Amino acid sequence: SSCCAVTVTTITGTELASQLGISLRTLYRDIATLQSQGAHIEGEPGIGYVLRPGFMLPPLMFSEEELEALVLGSRWVVAHCDEALSASASSALAKIEAVLPAEYRQQLQANALLIGTSRSDTPVDEAPLRSAIRQQRKVTLSYRDLKEELSERTVWPFALGYFEQVRVLVTWCELRQGFRHFRVDRIARMQQEDNCYPKSRETLLKEWRATQQIPQPKFIADRN
Repeated sequence: SSCCAVTVTTITGTELASQLGISLRTLYRDIATLQSQGAHIEGEPGIGYVLRPGFMLPPLMFSEEELEALVLGSRWVVAHCDEALSASASSALAKIEAVLPAEYRQQLQANALLIGTSRSDTPVDEAPLRSAIRQQRKVTLSYRDLKEELSERTVWPFALGYFEQVRVLVTWCELRQGFRHFRVDRIARMQQEDNCYPKSRETLLKEWRATQQIPQPKFIADRN
């Protein structure tokens, strides 16, 4: 008889965290969670990890209220946001529905929480602003204030606030050397610059929350 040798390669926590774009602390916590769900992950911090074959994550499960929240949020985006974000919300909900067990899929399809009609005006295309935020790029704005006066600002966009009637771009303004807010419907023109702003989006968001006395969201704080 012949035997077959299987080479098992370990991967360090540092390398895994780097590949996934998360902190080591988050990686260790997630590995512990997977192990508690039955994943055959061998190893320990400082040595490396091996995932044995054959493990499958359990089916995607949600409570009734979690499903209602997902559907309600997605329907709001579809009804009130620009075409690109609206299509993405529909696509995301379809992907969730596709992997749900039959009984959960039925609950999702029978969801009775409805969204009112959209605003009468046509939503502004915010896709370029979202792109600039994701890429942490500077943006030059031509902005019309409440007195209908135009000014030009170079800003560091790092958040976009979605309110019922307006959208507000949250930025660091180079002219004012401070945080400033711009109504998206009053932006006459925008140009994304080639250079990135010097601080990270996460740092700016944290500093802005501190100035506005807004608590750090719990689901974000838990990941750090």
